[in-house]
Amino acid sequence: MNNIIGQAFKLGDDVNTDINCSSKYAPGKDSQFISTIAFEQLSPGFSQRLKQAQGGIIVAGEHFGINSSREQAIAVLHLMQVRCILAPSFGRQFFRNAINNGLAILECDTSQILDGAELNIDLQTGLVHIESKQTIQATLLPKEVLKIISMGGLIPFLNQHPDWNFQA
Repeated sequence: MNNIIGQAFKLGDDVNTDINCSSKYAPGKDSQFISTIAFEQLSPGFSQRLKQAQGGIIVAGEHFGINSSREQAIAVLHLMQVRCILAPSFGRQFFRNAINNGLAILECDTSQILDGAELNIDLQTGLVHIESKQTIQATLLPKEVLKIISMGGLIPFLNQHPDWNFQA
């Protein structure tokens, strides 16, 4: 998985994991249900737009994923068919949970990316191509992290490479 292609779905700054996955808003509901209402408080119909597009790329502002260490947040994003998240900064626990669960996540300036823009992200180079007109450089992920993402997360990676000995 070197390239990720998809439509941009914009969110703002300081999006915390309570907004996308907290079951406190729907007690007794599972991740599948939560995925149908995720981000409603910020952007009504967000999950439905993602579903209609058969997935896409979340483009957010500063501090995406702050406030929680819940892995459920990543499970919900996978159910929503989120292929990647771009933001200038992430909550550290969220960032690590994304990598551990095989979700590509890159830090970059997102101010020039419009909602609905077609994006092509090259994970190897960190280049984000916006509708073939503009390119943004994201912070490169280490080869080990790229390998973890490509294998679907840390557990599948460690099952195959328990000693971390691999060719990137």
